[in-house]
Amino acid sequence: MEIPDVPKPLLQALTAAAAGQRCALVGGVVRDLLLHRHHEDPWRGLPDLDLLVEGRAADLVERLPEALRAVFAQPIPLRVQEHGSFGTLELELDLPEDQGGTWLLDIASARSERYLEPGENPLVSFGLLDEDLARRDFTVNAMALTLEGGELLDPHRGQQDLSSRQLRFLHPSSVSDDPTRLVRAARYAARLGFDLAPDAQVQAHATLSAWPWQWRPGDDPGQAPPALGTRLRMELELLLSREPWPTALAALQRWGALVLLDPQLQADQWRRRLHWAQRLQIPLLPALLAGASDPLALAERLQLPHRQHKLLAQMLELEHRLQSQSAEQAPSAWCQFLEAPGLSPEAVALLVASGTTNWKPLLRWWLRWRHVRSPLTANKLMREEGLRPGPELGERLRQLRFTALDR
Repeated sequence: MEIPDVPKPLLQALTAAAAGQRCALVGGVVRDLLLHRHHEDPWRGLPDLDLLVEGRAADLVERLPEALRAVFAQPIPLRVQEHGSFGTLELELDLPEDQGGTWLLDIASARSERYLEPGENPLVSFGLLDEDLARRDFTVNAMALTLEGGELLDPHRGQQDLSSRQLRFLHPSSVSDDPTRLVRAARYAARLGFDLAPDAQVQAHATLSAWPWQWRPGDDPGQAPPALGTRLRMELELLLSREPWPTALAALQRWGALVLLDPQLQADQWRRRLHWAQRLQIPLLPALLAGASDPLALAERLQLPHRQHKLLAQMLELEHRLQSQSAEQAPSAWCQFLEAPGLSPEAVALLVASGTTNWKPLLRWWLRWRHVRSPLTANKLMREEGLRPGPELGERLRQLRFTALDR
């Protein structure tokens, strides 16, 4: 079994360590390998390898150091971190430089799962490879390549959907169980040039129209199920940071899936706002949420990081204060207004990106006015005007700066 960029000795060591346990490569490596070999897609590279093992993943990891030593004829530094109650293990291997250097591996025990309530976290138990493949999001991701013998496991006809470049859900209740699968679909659509299969689009539309989740917009944001809260935020963060986000968000909007965030965002013209946010180097997720009917409630539901939540709150406060401002004011007046306590430059930039009515003076402040300083330094004022450090000196510097601005 050969995989581009993956050292063959590493695969040999993993196969040896897995002796006695059924083990397979899963996830993106299998999908992308088939796309590369059979459909002439460019090889996209591998940030890490995902392995699935029947039984305890820790058993394989315990045997791995000796297997690595035998294959590479030297000890291989190995760091292990365990995640979750089912013992998913994250490994960092320092292979020789001619064998690819540092490698990241995720080794997980095969599991089965069932959802008691739509959108909630599932009940998980140890299972077999086929059961683990059956709990995945799309047929093209539900394939595995066994380490021993290189057998391709494709119980859900993922190869057929690879050929037609379609994303097909595995179950009729896939979207109901976990609506974040729609965000993952948008990520793959943007990265791989895929689209939802017709039956998947029907399922998405029917599920979103029925809204099978007990929580609804307008309810207590803190009571939202994980798939409409924190897990949804994590998928959006990946979409905005790792994928061609204009294509991915357009796919979500085309499928009607932005209602998962807010019905107003489904009809929103988000492109200008996010492009400006990118140009002004402010976080994209708050910029997306700024178009919601209640950005702060949505931020609370998604449990945005405190800094991003605060940024949205400051933007809304600034928008409220702007109602009493005239666009014809002098630059110094705008500086006094925008540099008041409780506001941040990022909040000004976010309001510019949002296309507020008085966005032009705000943009001038962001690009030029806030960078203007007094033509005389504090040291020079103390020497020439006899001022001492303190409020009087600060006020004099401010007056000189404002005079320079208004010129």
